Amino acid sequence: MDFIKNNKLLVVSLIGLVVLFLFSVDKGLEASSNAIDNFKTVGMVLPPIFVLIGLLDVWVPKETMIKFMGKGSGIKGGLIAILLGAVGAGPLIVAFPIAALLIKKGAKLSYVFLFLGAWTSVKLPIFMFELANFGSKFTLIHVSSNLLIYLIGAIIIEVSLKSNDLTEIQEKAERFA
Repeated sequence: MDFIKNNKLLVVSLIGLVVLFLFSVDKGLEASSNAIDNFKTVGMVLPPIFVLIGLLDVWVPKETMIKFMGKGSGIKGGLIAILLGAVGAGPLIVAFPIAALLIKKGAKLSYVFLFLGAWTSVKLPIFMFELANFGSKFTLIHVSSNLLIYLIGAIIIEVSLKSNDLTEIQEKAERFA
């Protein structure tokens, strides 16, 4: 019973897959194939990321992270968050363990949200593709408007969270990273 309680999403997904098989075997096989392909992709991407996170956890002292991305870091922390997101590699799912590590190391929560936002739309390969194919004006408007929206959203989220919410996020990050 603990397995079901701890893995609700997996159980619901498996039940959904069984129901899909009951209605259409072809669709069930296609969904199963897609799920297996996704597990393979994630299985290839996540282990190196966890090794990198482990190394960063050991190599970067908490005091350094607080100095550069903590509450008193100012605009420097936001720029570092954007830079980290821009040079990130892989799908967004890879960014979440890194975000947990940033929280664990004392980064300001709004900078972590900004990092996640930058990861989604300001990655260097995407930036270079847009620049080459859509021109500098489009790319500048796209990147600056996205970053502005992410920054405003990050600040609103951080301000609207209560201290017990922040504590809960910190505790979850400690357990995860």
